[in-house]
Amino acid sequence: MTAVPTSGFSAFALEPFPELQPGDDLAGTVTDVLGRTGTELRDGDIVVVASKAVSIAEKRYVDLASVTPGPKALELSAKTGKPAPLVQLILDSSSEYVLATEKGPIIARHMLGYQLASAGIDCAGTEGAWLLPADPDASARALRDALIAFTGVAVTVVIADSDDRADRRGATVISIGAAGVRPLRTTEHGGKRQEETFTDLIAAAAGIILGQRGRGAPVAILRGIAYESSGEGVAAVLHHRP
Repeated sequence: MTAVPTSGFSAFALEPFPELQPGDDLAGTVTDVLGRTGTELRDGDIVVVASKAVSIAEKRYVDLASVTPGPKALELSAKTGKPAPLVQLILDSSSEYVLATEKGPIIARHMLGYQLASAGIDCAGTEGAWLLPADPDASARALRDALIAFTGVAVTVVIADSDDRADRRGATVISIGAAGVRPLRTTEHGGKRQEETFTDLIAAAAGIILGQRGRGAPVAILRGIAYESSGEGVAAVLHHRP
């Protein structure tokens, strides 16, 4: 199906947002912030959530002291400067990896099929790390269902994660989970058709707001984007599915 065009949209952070604690009700926290800030969701809004917020809510924390690095992790640690236990977590979470340069970053294919810097693992200070959600699409569905139940508004959820590229410096933002929006859209012009990873475009748009160190805004609302509703998640478009 050819995409319905979008000629313009708005995006804003949901803030101030409290610091999440392991096991917090993410949907309930989002709803509380909506109420405190006088923000009302509208039908068709896309709620983009940083993956780390989901990982915290789902208690995906690992104590690095509990991880014993093997020889390969020690070798990569010496090359990249990353703590050896963290490197071991990356190896344990991935099926293959490459170094973007001799000193990294480590671009790894996660066991779930995503290709991400450090297998999507985030440092939690110097003593711990946050793993990706166990099933990001399921996390997106659960959050979307809860937000609809809380607000009565038909929204879509995309879970976004920062990602380094092997071919250039710096990081971008991609989608790792989605609920309610078809992850691929097809555009057509002059007889040519092109598939676009639409949820990545959504995540990248939100990434201008999300992921800025110290900002403390893990949730963004995108409004006015035309999309096709779908029960498919991001896993549906992966080349290497688990």
